[in-house]
Amino acid sequence: MPYEEIIVRGARTHNLKNIDITIPKNKLVVITGLSGSGKSSLAFDTIYAEGQRRYVESLSAYARQFLTQMDKPDVDSIEGLSPAISIEQRNASKNPRSTVGTSTEIYDYLRLLFARVGKPHCPSCKRPISGQTISQMVDHILGMPEGTKFAILSPIISGRKGEHAKELASLAKQGFIRARIDGETVELSDSPKLDKKKKHDIDLFVDRLEVKPSIKSRLADSLETALKFGNGIVRILHGKEETLLSEKNSCAYCDVSMPEITPQLFSFNSPKGACPDCDGLGSRRYFDPDLIVPNRNLSLRDEAVLPWQRMKATDRIELASALARHYGFDIYTPFGELPEKVQEVIFHGSGDEKIKFSYDTGDDKKHVFKAPFEGVIPSLEKKLREAATLSAQEYAEQFMNMRHCPTCNGTRLRKEALSVLFDGRNISEVVAMPVGECAKFFRSVRLGKKDAEIAKKLMSEIIERLSFLIDVGLDYITLERSSMTLAGGEDQRIRLATQIGSALTGVLYVLDEPSIGLHQRDNDRLISTLKKLRDIGNTVLVVEHDRDMMLEADHIIDMGPGAGMNGGKIIATGSPAMVMKNPKSLTGQYLAGKISLENRGARRSPSEAAIKITGAKEHNLKNVDVKIPLGLFTAVTGVSGSGKSTLINDTLYAGLMQRIFKSKMPAGAVDEITGHQQIARVINIDQTPIGRTPRSNPATYTGIFTHIRDLYAELPDSKSRGYKPGRFSFNVKGGRCEACEGDGIIKIEMHFLPDVYVECEVCRGMRFNRETLEVKYKGASIADVLRMTINQAHSFFENIPQIRHKLETLIDVGLGYIELGQSATTLSGGEAQRIKLSRELSKRSSPIQAEGGVGKTLYILDEPTTGLHFDDVMKLLDVLDKLVAAGNTIVVIEHNLDVIKFADYCIDLGPAGGARGGEIVAVGTPEEIAKNPRSHTGRYLREVLGE
Repeated sequence: MPYEEIIVRGARTHNLKNIDITIPKNKLVVITGLSGSGKSSLAFDTIYAEGQRRYVESLSAYARQFLTQMDKPDVDSIEGLSPAISIEQRNASKNPRSTVGTSTEIYDYLRLLFARVGKPHCPSCKRPISGQTISQMVDHILGMPEGTKFAILSPIISGRKGEHAKELASLAKQGFIRARIDGETVELSDSPKLDKKKKHDIDLFVDRLEVKPSIKSRLADSLETALKFGNGIVRILHGKEETLLSEKNSCAYCDVSMPEITPQLFSFNSPKGACPDCDGLGSRRYFDPDLIVPNRNLSLRDEAVLPWQRMKATDRIELASALARHYGFDIYTPFGELPEKVQEVIFHGSGDEKIKFSYDTGDDKKHVFKAPFEGVIPSLEKKLREAATLSAQEYAEQFMNMRHCPTCNGTRLRKEALSVLFDGRNISEVVAMPVGECAKFFRSVRLGKKDAEIAKKLMSEIIERLSFLIDVGLDYITLERSSMTLAGGEDQRIRLATQIGSALTGVLYVLDEPSIGLHQRDNDRLISTLKKLRDIGNTVLVVEHDRDMMLEADHIIDMGPGAGMNGGKIIATGSPAMVMKNPKSLTGQYLAGKISLENRGARRSPSEAAIKITGAKEHNLKNVDVKIPLGLFTAVTGVSGSGKSTLINDTLYAGLMQRIFKSKMPAGAVDEITGHQQIARVINIDQTPIGRTPRSNPATYTGIFTHIRDLYAELPDSKSRGYKPGRFSFNVKGGRCEACEGDGIIKIEMHFLPDVYVECEVCRGMRFNRETLEVKYKGASIADVLRMTINQAHSFFENIPQIRHKLETLIDVGLGYIELGQSATTLSGGEAQRIKLSRELSKRSSPIQAEGGVGKTLYILDEPTTGLHFDDVMKLLDVLDKLVAAGNTIVVIEHNLDVIKFADYCIDLGPAGGARGGEIVAVGTPEEIAKNPRSHTGRYLREVLGE
């Protein structure tokens, strides 16, 4: 009898306290609780890990070596477990070739659709093209100069894996002598053994001839044979050139043949489809004049041209003077006011035009000569080509930027692929549409009877998968969008849509806060999608803090009561109504309205001090003008894809970094940013990891460990032994355990099994050598301190103000449960962001504001409530309010209505996402936004403000 429930007994993973829990199957189940209470430990590290481990163990040893295997979780038993699929929050793919279309597999269906029913057109004259007859091919070949020697090849294998021994042997028996295998000519009687795991291209030599009238009959016979073996395609090899002739695709007007129209032709990851100039990336690096002359208000005399700053001052001035004499300008004229021709010469050179130069030779003589001026960009290109060291290469690359490839105009594909049309559009035009428009396009397509029959199933799959993307709130996104540019929430919802498209049943789906990055309007659609996944026969287990998600769940598991060592227990379980009635459940109290984030009293009023953005037009921004008041808490809101991140991160932050700190960071297109003179610093507190290696941890990042090492170095035992602070670092030789080099663990590689990490036998996981561990403060060694939670360390160091103050800021942002020495790689994005915030908070007593100034530091945060429980959100808002009270400015991109209603000022973008967004819908206090009928945010704000 099948299990109706998943029964977990004795779960002890991480901080779980030997818990037993029963989870109903085929239901929408939400696991919630304070940050660090053990939600992910139960959902991902126990239930999903065991489901995945059991599946992998059922495979053969050969298959297991290609899969990442998970450790067996610390649990007594799990019964009723289904095959598990995890859809976690993570940074999007860093592969520049990955797009929304490829990751959802929609692009695979599009490639097949265009290959089967696309209509080829001539890349040159744009006329529809059709195949050549054998007679036309004969005429084409005989049109070459008489005496030209050529070979006729038949492509029998094209990009297919295998040894192909049978095919080669069969051809040899039929009397063929030679073939070209992967570019090498071989005898069929002695053909090499091919690697079956690699793709191969094999062309059969059918005949070798010389152009003359008498070969016409033999040529036709040979072409017929070649076309038969090559599936309608033949290659003509003459010298180093090769011509492709086809029975199917050739332009009679331009004498241009199209390659065989296969799905590979439309793949930018295949040599057959990728643009030859950018290799399918869609962009190329180039020397950017704006990086070479970043300040066009400077003159040539004032070092406007940055690469010339490496020259001797006298040589630089003489070079500028020579150009000025020749072209008739003043070297004190601002670069931006020089004639366009002069600017062009400086950047790209004078061509064949010679200019009179004179240089001081050092013996009171001048060397005078005439020569063309090379130009700054050709000079840098030469330096990059000839760079012999990494520093020389990096010097040249600092003046480079990325732009669309001019050959393919950013489409990534070769011109032949772009010449195949479906209902009047090529494949790049289809993937450039927002998903919502793309779905409408396919629903409106009308095809002939034959094409409709071929395309029916393909179009059905495409429309269905596009609909899933729309259902998870991604109607504004385009299929061509690079996965590298996706936010974590967008990437997770794309993977969710892909899973829905697979239509699997009987599966356990485990999701990590899918509502992140979603406006309340889109969140309603997401909940409907998860219910749809449940209704087709799946169990959906969601780690979530969203109020609506919890209220719509079939079952809630509330964990706590605290975080870290104070968590790991089941506080309440059951339907939303049951949890709300449970007096022990903090979550239930918030859901029932018994505890709430109170509306603010008097809001701070904007002063005249503000940063003004004029003419912002990056991505979908429509020439936006907006003021950001200084000294206030500002929330930037709007539906998903409305342009919030583009405005704040790409335009404001990057633009301020360029203007204040002369950063080379590329900034969004904008006419002007003013008012930045009123701030001293701009800090983007994002969710990127605080360190890339396990050696980085909260203690090192916040600077706490420096003070702790100084303290241990001042102890009497340390002084008598001559120990310095460096002795108490696990990153350098001296005090660390050299057996594990300060890691505390040893990695052992296992074949067919996951790598095993075992505790170092020498230091017993303590990371330091015995002598270092003998030095103790209040009975604790340096290793003992690193294993303390922030809360424990706060009590331990209560008499050391420098350490206590930094620990207090970590507690203020709700991180008292994490360990001081916890590896940075195990921290979530939200935890990493709050650690960064605590570091800034610890500086608030330092002189970060000039006398009489307002808002001397601008803090930018993108969805800081990610991963936070209602109670943690209250703590976070208190911390942010303290920063504003200290005279700083906070700009938060946020969807959480509790944060928005707390703000002093709101900027709402919209009215929709993608091309239909990018406008300022409303600005003002939350109450003013709530009264605006155009604002989607306002509609939901009215409810939480009680208006």
